Formats: sequence, structure tokens, C-alpha cells
Amino acid sequence: MNIRSREIELPSYAKIVCVLLSLVVIVYGLHTLEGLLIPLVFAILFAVLLFPLANRLENWRVPRVLAIVLCLVLTLGVLTALFWGVSVQISNFSEVIPKFVTKGTAYINSLRTFADETLNIDRQRQVSEIQKYLNQALAEGGTILTTTLLATTSIITNLFLILLFAFFFLLYRDFFRSFFYKVFEDTRRSKIDDVMGRIYEVVKDYLAGLVLVILIIGTLMTVGLLILGVDYAVFFGFFGACLVLIPYFGISLGSLLPAAYTLVTQDNPVKALGVIGIFLFVQTLEGNFITPYIVGSKVSINPLAAIVVLILWENVWGLPGLVLALPMTAILKVVFDSVDALKPYGFLIGEAEKPRPPIKNFQEFAEQLPKRARKVGKVEEKN
Repeated sequence: MNIRSREIELPSYAKIVCVLLSLVVIVYGLHTLEGLLIPLVFAILFAVLLFPLANRLENWRVPRVLAIVLCLVLTLGVLTALFWGVSVQISNFSEVIPKFVTKGTAYINSLRTFADETLNIDRQRQVSEIQKYLNQALAEGGTILTTTLLATTSIITNLFLILLFAFFFLLYRDFFRSFFYKVFEDTRRSKIDDVMGRIYEVVKDYLAGLVLVILIIGTLMTVGLLILGVDYAVFFGFFGACLVLIPYFGISLGSLLPAAYTLVTQDNPVKALGVIGIFLFVQTLEGNFITPYIVGSKVSINPLAAIVVLILWENVWGLPGLVLALPMTAILKVVFDSVDALKPYGFLIGEAEKPRPPIKNFQEFAEQLPKRARKVGKVEEKN
């Protein structure tokens, strides 16, 4: 007896419920497994970044394991040099700490005098309030110190995990390709290779564009700080540029440190405001011109979708989610565009088409009609 299997067609509301439940389970799983998934995703990005160099070394007859080890050692050396340079710059700031304390005390005394003479707030009441907040700060200081130490230890541990995972991703890249061939055995291998190639190109172009953006922003802010005569202009400029990894308000946060340093060391509020103005000006350029044209063209995600995914990933993974949101969304868009059932979602998060200019007269309509007919015919042939 032949039994024909028939697909069960679910009602629309049942499909919606299934999709929503799946999203809830996926988001919960991403949040629960963040300790494992965040290093894995960073390792994938590192592997993509190091692949051209590793592949070049392999073409020079260097064994794959040795080529990957050389790439990772070079990466670790660059990161160590960066951390060392930052630590040296920060240690130099220790000379300014007494000035910070002196200036801070002077500003507090000025505020107390202003509150006493203008707002009629008694000095004894001010002292009691300051003592209360000071005790609260001291009580929370131990917690903050413990949290900072744990975070530093976690960063170091995750860095070694990322490098270890990147090593295996580069070493077993052919093995993973074969795995995808077996998972999607009903799909042509050429299509799988095409999707994987586009994912690689998107991630590579995004990382290259991000590095270029940091260099441009760091140069602009360094030049501005040098014009103002701010010390450590290169450090402050590129420190603020690296904060572009935190979208929308990262550069603004980066302006607080050089502004405070300028206010304390040079006692010039106008120059401190000038520092903040330079950072805000560069952030405006970055948000409206630099990043959209350099990075935005690589990921092809519309601004609304970018804001939504940034908020989503920040709630799921915190600060690492902000950094990883755009490249992961770009990867998802490539996958969505390659699967017929998911193409509408890829269209939703992609860049919107520019509206056509209105047709002014019948003659212009007659001229555009053959072009539109050919375009419709091509779309029908694809479908």
C-alpha cells in the first residue's frame, strides 16, 4: 500500500505564533550562551581578517599550521604594542592627578559659595550632603574595583579564546566547507560557494572600511587637537576614533577625557569647549558622510534596520553586541538574499531604492515605457 505524504498547511496565525516563539527561543539562547558565542563570533571576524595573509603564506609553500601561527603571533604582537602604548600614555597622566584634585577642590568650593550666596543653601547642609554621597561612593568603591578586575580578567581570557578559535577556523576551513556541503546536500555546491564567498567579501569589506574610518577620524581629531595646542593629541585623537565602535555616542564619550585634561592642565574653559566642539563636529561628519559612504556601502543595511539591530544586540550581548551588530546583520542579509523564502526579510533590512522622479509629460512617459517593459520582462524571467 502506497502512502503519499502530504504537507500540513498551518493557518497564518499559527505560523506567526511559531515564528515569534522561535525568535524568543533564539534570543534567550543567544543571551544564555553569550560567554561562548561572543568569542566565537569575534574569532570568525579575526579569521576573515587574517585569511588573506595566511593564504599568501601558504602560496609561498609555508605549511598551513606554521602560516596560521605566524599570523596569530603577528596579531598578538600588534595588540601587545597597542596595549603597551596605551598603558604608557595612561601612566603619564598620573602626574596630572594632583592637579585634578586641586582643581576639583577649587571648583567644589566655588560651587559651595555660589549655592550659599545665591541659592541660600546652608554650608552645613552642603557638608552633610557631600558626606553622605562620599560614604555611598566609598561603599560602592569595592564593588566597582572587584567588577573592574573581573572584567579585565575576562577580557584577557576571551582574547586567548578568540585567538584559539581563530586558529582552528583557519586550520579547518576546508573541513567546515565540506560540512556545509553535507548539510545542504540538495543545493548546488556552486551556490553554497557563492554564498560563502559573498559572506567573506561582506565581512572583509566591512572590517577594511572600519579600519579606514578609524584612521580618517583619528587623523581629523588629531589635527584639530594639535591646532588647539592640546597635549597628547595623537593619543586622544585615536582613542576617540576607536570609540566609533560604539555607534552614535562613542565619539562624544571620547571627548570627555581630553576636555577634562585640557581644563585641568591649561585652566582654559574655552579651549576645553573647543575640544568638545571638534569631537562633535567630527562625529557629525562620521555619522552623515564618512561611515555611510565607506562602511554603509559595504553592508547595505538601511539606517532604520541598523538602529533596530544595534538596540537588539546591545540588549542581548551588551557592549560586544554593539560592536558585532552590523557585521552579523550583514551576514544575515547575505543568507536571507540567498534563500527564496527569506528574501523579503533581506529586502526589509536592505537599503531602500531611491524613488523615481515624477514624469512631467506624455513624451517622457513614452520614452520610459520600453525601458520599464524590458525591466518587467527580466523580473518575470528570473521568477
